[in-house]
Amino acid sequence: MQPQMQMSVTLRDYEPHDFAAVFRLDQSCFPAGIAYSKTTLKYFLSLASADCVVAAEGDRINGFILTEENPPLAHVITLDVAEAHRRTGIGSLLLAEIERNLSLRGVRTVLLETAMENEAAVAFWQRHGYRIEAVLKRYYLGRLDAYEMRKILPAAPVNAEFKKRPGEAP
Repeated sequence: MQPQMQMSVTLRDYEPHDFAAVFRLDQSCFPAGIAYSKTTLKYFLSLASADCVVAAEGDRINGFILTEENPPLAHVITLDVAEAHRRTGIGSLLLAEIERNLSLRGVRTVLLETAMENEAAVAFWQRHGYRIEAVLKRYYLGRLDAYEMRKILPAAPVNAEFKKRPGEAP
């Protein structure tokens, strides 16, 4: 078991200059064919309905979460945490922040897919209230099965501050 690291992590909105770092991180977190290509990652990040939050320690990005939304529904595209920073709470911090943002914008249901064989990821999502809804046969690479998982978010408090997506007009 790894020791818990002291975190001096800052959560902030993704900025275009972060692209190289988030692309490298995604490549290191997922095997070839499952990790996103530069074109696909740029596409998801450019969607008007996308939200991406990064966990930075100084100039280094140790994790990020990318979602796409069409309230009342949102989809987690990816949650990536650098291997050296896993099990330190970064993934949980990123997820809590994005769920708060989504809830404030009227999202009530969040969906995601994760490989059935990735037991650590399945356990992480379940710890955070996600439930297995379906098995997606041959979802990854045309041969690996995935779970579709879902969580119902609590309604945002009426007096909560509305959080726009980055780049959204006031």
